Amino acid sequence: MGKGRVEAFTDGVVAIIITIMVLELKVPHGEDLAALAPLWPIFFCYVLSFINVGIYWNNLHNMFHTVQRVDGRVLWANLIWLSLMPVTTAFMGENHFAPVPVAVYGIDLALCAVAYTILVFKLRHLHGADTTFARAVGHDRKGNISLAFYIAAVLLTSFSQWISVAIYVLVAIIWFTPDRRFERLVER
Repeated sequence: MGKGRVEAFTDGVVAIIITIMVLELKVPHGEDLAALAPLWPIFFCYVLSFINVGIYWNNLHNMFHTVQRVDGRVLWANLIWLSLMPVTTAFMGENHFAPVPVAVYGIDLALCAVAYTILVFKLRHLHGADTTFARAVGHDRKGNISLAFYIAAVLLTSFSQWISVAIYVLVAIIWFTPDRRFERLVER
C-alpha cells in the first residue's frame, strides 16, 4: 500500500501529542519573573519533550520521503510510543525530577527508540538493501547509540537522576541537528 496514510497518521499523532503537552502547561500565578521560578522543572521538561517529539517527527518525515510503500508490519511498527510523552513529561516535571519519574521518562524514550529501530528494520526488509532508504539509513549508528544512552540513563537513575537527565539532554542535542542522511540521497 502507499505511504500517504502512514504519513498522515504520523502527522496527526504528533500534532495531538504537541497539543496535549501545550494544554498541560499552566499559567504562572503572578506577573513578575519570580512567579516563573517554581515552574522551571515543568517548563524544562516540556521544552525537552517538544524537542524530542520534533526530532522524531523530523526523522520520520525524512525517512518516509525515501520509501515507496508500506505493509501491515510497518503500520504496526509505526504505532509510536511517543503518545506516552505527555504523561511521562508531566510525571517528571510535576515531581521535580524525582528518580522514578526520571526513569519512567527514560523508559518512554527508550521505547520510542526501539519502535524507531523496528520501523527502520521493517522498512529495510520491505524495500531491500539496494534502495535509497537502505543506503540513507546505513548502520544507523546514531540511533543505536541513542538507544544505548537511554538504557544507561534509566539504569543510572538509582545512582543520580541528574546524570540521567543530562543524558536525555545530550541525546536531544545529538539529534537536534537535522539528520541529513536522507536529504543527501534524495537531492542527488
